[in-house]
Amino acid sequence: MAATLTSILLHITFSTKHREPLIPMTVMPTLFQYMGGICRDMHSPLLHAGGVADHVHLLVSLGKATAVADLMMHAKRATSSWLKNQSTDLTRFAWQDGYFAFSVGHHDTNAVRAYLDNQAEHHRTRDFKEEVLAFLHKYNVEHDPKYLWD
Repeated sequence: MAATLTSILLHITFSTKHREPLIPMTVMPTLFQYMGGICRDMHSPLLHAGGVADHVHLLVSLGKATAVADLMMHAKRATSSWLKNQSTDLTRFAWQDGYFAFSVGHHDTNAVRAYLDNQAEHHRTRDFKEEVLAFLHKYNVEHDPKYLWD
């Protein structure tokens, strides 16, 4: 086959450093637009996004030559700098060091979009740590709890 064709959908989530509730909801739409530009530049379109003050979720179509680690390094670095310039309250903004990424089937994209759209409601009953632990269990991701949080 002469062409390289891929379809790799990822649900990616990461939090602010120490899960501090720093992201103003008023900034969220512009943050996702900015993040979408970074993803597009890396040939990995941001299909949908959602979040709350202490973390974000992304639905990304990973480009055929893009490593998840590279995408996250660029997206987090650029958005951290961008957020620091949005308000004097954000001058010390930082993302957590790591991220969580899970593959998503095409048949699940509508459910993931709905989940991302309902983050505020969802987090009235479950915090970020509980959410991540549920994902790790659902996707059978082996992990050492002592290295899970910063």
